[in-house]
Amino acid sequence: MSKIKARKGAPYARILGVGGYRPTRVVPNEVILETIDSSDEWIRSRSGIETRHWASDEETVAAMSIEASGKAIADAGITAEQIGAVVVSTVSHFSQTPAVATEIADKLGTDKAAAFDISAGCAGFGYGLTLAKGMVVEGSAEYVLVIGVERLSDLTDLEDRATAFLFGDGAGAVVVGPSEEPHIGPTVWGSEGDKSETIKQTVPWDQFRIGDVSKLPLDSAGNVKFPAITQEGQAVFRWAVFEMAKVAQQALDAAGITSDDLDVFIPHQANVRIIDSMVKTLKLPEHVTVARDIRTTGNTSAASIPLAMERLLATGEAKSGDTALVIGFGAGLVYAATVVTLP
Repeated sequence: MSKIKARKGAPYARILGVGGYRPTRVVPNEVILETIDSSDEWIRSRSGIETRHWASDEETVAAMSIEASGKAIADAGITAEQIGAVVVSTVSHFSQTPAVATEIADKLGTDKAAAFDISAGCAGFGYGLTLAKGMVVEGSAEYVLVIGVERLSDLTDLEDRATAFLFGDGAGAVVVGPSEEPHIGPTVWGSEGDKSETIKQTVPWDQFRIGDVSKLPLDSAGNVKFPAITQEGQAVFRWAVFEMAKVAQQALDAAGITSDDLDVFIPHQANVRIIDSMVKTLKLPEHVTVARDIRTTGNTSAASIPLAMERLLATGEAKSGDTALVIGFGAGLVYAATVVTLP
């Protein structure tokens, strides 16, 4: 017989508040065209992107996260001292250790909150949300701060015609807390590691220790390139359109609802053609509001879903209490989908 005493938290969990931060610099397609052979029309038709935000030196991963988190905490109506855990999803914090979450937890003024980073690419927000829900229900934290943050401009090869126009910077955050009713549905998540080569970092960090420049990529001026994100666009597109629509449907089924019950659809902002294809495959009714934040924000990986959520609520395109399907997918290849009630 076990001697371990179980601890029980809230019956259910929900998103209580959301906040976002977009860097002040807005970068139009014309800037991207300075280094690649393309056109504004091509970029818009292929991705839907018109502009994106790039961070300044002062707009670090931590700084953007703190700005977004402060808004989410205020929106939730709690104080930073009440936050019991901070979960940060990012692939662009370049210090291997310590986790940037610890710095964020401290600067926000939490009371020694548990803090850690996760790396789940563009599905990172969904992974973090699932972990937060578990903590609230299990009782290890009453309120959990989930942050998706990226400075992907640091990992963009501006001479790569396939990816130079895709990525942007920003941070989105939500506070997850107790609820008497279920407002975060079951998560449908997973990975397909056999497809990991389709989205990857061009050069692993340890290659820079070898000192053999012949093994490193060079730019047009003959300088060693910093590692960047590269992808096989067509393969990723096909996977996202066909497989992720199935995952999205599974999340609806797991939550016990149909597309007719939805008010909002917030997919990862990877490509507007992927978004439109998923809407068609899922046969979403016309009344469902669809996030297309990618047009002015670009692909911000882990930050894209909370940033899109925050904008929909701020503009009035969505409202508190709406039922939303969220799905993230990306490098790994990993994915996570769930149905939530908007804060």
